[in-house]
Amino acid sequence: MRIALVSDIHGNLAALEAVAADIRRRGADQVVNLGDNLSGPLLPRETAQWLMASGWLSLAGNHERQVLELRPGRGGPSDQYAHAQLAEAEFTWLRTLKAWHRFSNDIYLCHGSPRSDHEYLLETLDGSTLRLATAAEISDRLGGEHSPVIACGHTHVPRAVRQSASLLVNPGSVGLQAYSDDHPVPHAVQTGTPDARYAFIEQRADGWHCEHICVPYDYAAMAALARRRGRPDWEHALLTGYAA
Repeated sequence: MRIALVSDIHGNLAALEAVAADIRRRGADQVVNLGDNLSGPLLPRETAQWLMASGWLSLAGNHERQVLELRPGRGGPSDQYAHAQLAEAEFTWLRTLKAWHRFSNDIYLCHGSPRSDHEYLLETLDGSTLRLATAAEISDRLGGEHSPVIACGHTHVPRAVRQSASLLVNPGSVGLQAYSDDHPVPHAVQTGTPDARYAFIEQRADGWHCEHICVPYDYAAMAALARRRGRPDWEHALLTGYAA
């Protein structure tokens, strides 16, 4: 079985289309989308419509929850913009998305960690510095989940970790290669490349394998759109892969 993992599209339709074309070229039995699909200043409604028609298995990330729970005057600008662009058909689709999914006896899917859509599973903040989580930290966050493959997103950092009998995979972000956040403390996450990221997991005779993929796309066009939307932070991240 060969499965493509995508995550954290954030309304970047150009990156999504480039990744989808690369997946078609390489071949996959299934495509799984781990959430944070729309939030941001780019093309949230068009991205939702693309995913609705795709046949992909899509999860809800923390931003899906935040967009659905948004109230007037609340929430960040990325969630506010996405919420304002969506129509009832897109909201109806968002409400169908699960926070986690047991794809098979071998594969468990979530956005953040098994216990929270807003928790970093494979990374830990030491002050404002992001580092690889320790085995003990990861074990605690797994909360007893021990499937042979556990896939997560949320941090936008491509990573594969083998722990006990499990392969833990974050495919990285399709649509946003750097960001700043103030939860739980101010920090930046950055990959240093503007290219879209995703991953394959494949079951072979000797077990599950992971391959991370980096896909060029027209990020300058998306950066220009972010600039027109009044988001220079996104413009910089999309152009460079570094947080402003």
